[in-house]
Amino acid sequence: MDFEAYRILGTPRFGGILVVSDHASNRVPDDIDLGISPDLLTQHIAVDIGVAQVGALMAQRPGTAAFQGYVSRLVCDFNRDEHLPTVVPIASDGHAIPGNALDHAGHEARLARFFRPYHDGLAALLADVPQALIVSLHSFTPQLASSDEPRPWHVGVLYNEDDRAARIAIPLLEAEGLCVGDQLPYSGRLLNATMNRHAEEDGRPYLGIEVRQDLIGHEQGQAEWAQRLARIANQVAVAIT
Repeated sequence: MDFEAYRILGTPRFGGILVVSDHASNRVPDDIDLGISPDLLTQHIAVDIGVAQVGALMAQRPGTAAFQGYVSRLVCDFNRDEHLPTVVPIASDGHAIPGNALDHAGHEARLARFFRPYHDGLAALLADVPQALIVSLHSFTPQLASSDEPRPWHVGVLYNEDDRAARIAIPLLEAEGLCVGDQLPYSGRLLNATMNRHAEEDGRPYLGIEVRQDLIGHEQGQAEWAQRLARIANQVAVAIT
């Protein structure tokens, strides 16, 4: 099911697994001009590279569905608190986004068109079809353009106050021979808005996953990680219930 702000892949089932990807799309609606070079829309500032494909593959499995943002994070960043100006970013990783220099009415219109329908849709799904586990799926760059520091982790596990799923998942990922970041490449205590709202606030178990984008920027890696994350998510869901 496709809506302007989000799409749902697979069939959500009671007691299943829902893969939520806030930044799964680089789509910019035709009536919005961000004022940036088109090539920026293929970069991480516009989309979490690989997560749409990984989530779609996971959603092909019975009992798993995917809820994916359907516009670029440069149009509206769903993984932010509504009151923050970064919901409609005027800059990202050193790049100005001049088309987002909106007045109050324009900012409010962007929230009403994208941000609120996205979160209302996710809230309704979780209320109507309770899940055993939510997997928050993102990807991160091997190195930020604004930094010389490499990011060696294959995958990061993020959380805020609720680390139930993280404590189970980290050793499972390490057993795969992966370099696993615990609250790395950044902390879920600092950036966890969607899961804070839809999981932590209601006590729903969730697993925050960040995969390094070069590992899922191609079909082979996407298939490999979809299989791995589906297997581990199922193990976590069973262990946590």
